[in-house]
Amino acid sequence: MLLAPGPVPAWPHRRIRWPDFWVPVDRADAVDALTEALRRAHGGERVEVACRGGTGRTGTALAALAILDGLPPERAVDWVRATYRPRAVETPWQRRWLRRLT
Repeated sequence: MLLAPGPVPAWPHRRIRWPDFWVPVDRADAVDALTEALRRAHGGERVEVACRGGTGRTGTALAALAILDGLPPERAVDWVRATYRPRAVETPWQRRWLRRLT
């Protein structure tokens, strides 16, 4: 799952329109892509989540995956910061988007 413009990888991928420091442009498309990524991961496939810097958008997407997998939204940011990157999920609107995900 690609969250920023850039080169096209050789493997199957899905790009989400997600401006830096913001939230996805199309909520339904983002949730669909995240749900597909979670389904693939549960099926044993490797899933990559990538943006340009790997902090805000990637952290938000990882927190969203955790929420979709059953983690309460109020714990998702702390979990991503503890297990992935301490500054993941950079902006208040990214945190708000996560709270409204379910």
